[in-house]
Amino acid sequence: MERYERALALHRLFKASRYPIATARMLEELGCSRPTLYRDLAYLRDVLGAPLDGFGDGTYKYDEHEGSRFELPGLWLNSDELHALLAAHQLLERTGSGVLSGALAPIRSRIEALLAEQAGGKRWPVERVRVIASGQRAMDQLAFRLAASAVLERKRLRFDYRARSTDERSHRTVSPQRLTHYRDNWYLDAYDHDRDALRSFAVDRISHAHVLDEAAQDVPDSELHEHLASGYGIFSGTPKAWATIVFSAKAARWVADTHWHSRQEGKFLSDGRYELRVPYSNGRELLMDVLRYGADAQIVAPASLRAQAKANLQLALAAYED
Repeated sequence: MERYERALALHRLFKASRYPIATARMLEELGCSRPTLYRDLAYLRDVLGAPLDGFGDGTYKYDEHEGSRFELPGLWLNSDELHALLAAHQLLERTGSGVLSGALAPIRSRIEALLAEQAGGKRWPVERVRVIASGQRAMDQLAFRLAASAVLERKRLRFDYRARSTDERSHRTVSPQRLTHYRDNWYLDAYDHDRDALRSFAVDRISHAHVLDEAAQDVPDSELHEHLASGYGIFSGTPKAWATIVFSAKAARWVADTHWHSRQEGKFLSDGRYELRVPYSNGRELLMDVLRYGADAQIVAPASLRAQAKANLQLALAAYED
């Protein structure tokens, strides 16, 4: 029995009883251990807001006045669970009538059944909750399939790559390590043999891809994580510096609640502003995220990143001059 099923069973037990219920009876009803029961009682009271009273003799009951009015919330899923189910449902719908549509139909039906359980057996109106993709770029599906095949088959991959920042074309031979889906776009994390370094490539910038017969060179997970996951965003790498950004009191309400990086540090200043510190390797994406706050964000350190931000703002202002 899952936690929400046990919580529902406890709720029904307390609603139906006029007198305190002994721990032994609850253990018998739920068929769980004593520590699990105590965790469930705490969950029912502290998370779901049930008016649950405990007594010194180990019995429990709903408050005499509030218990009759209390009902459990209609939705049991937390935000991450709901997002995962709905995102999966919408992704399955995108398969259309392709090769996978028939094979994936039972999975979609299972997701709909799980959502129906949340609505007491009724149809859950999926269309009432939306998961909107943002900034999704057009991509060559053949390049994606070849990149994915090389990752899964552990083969080397050769392709042409056009850098977004300079629009220069280069030829790459890489050992693919993994595919990363980030901000609604796909990236190939790979070991670049010509440059003897780990790199992340936007799959939408890959063309003329060919899977080679030669086996891919594997990079330890620890090294991949250190190089590609420790810095800020997809332009990550071993952090070279920490950025300090101060946000206005108005923007602080949003910034303080936003996850920027697993190692971020933040604090409110005495005047209501918010100071954020994040590690980064390449400042391009960090600058994009900071500059969208306009006058509500100011890069304090390091001086080089502050100078980059200033130059970008001056170039933007020049574009509006007559």
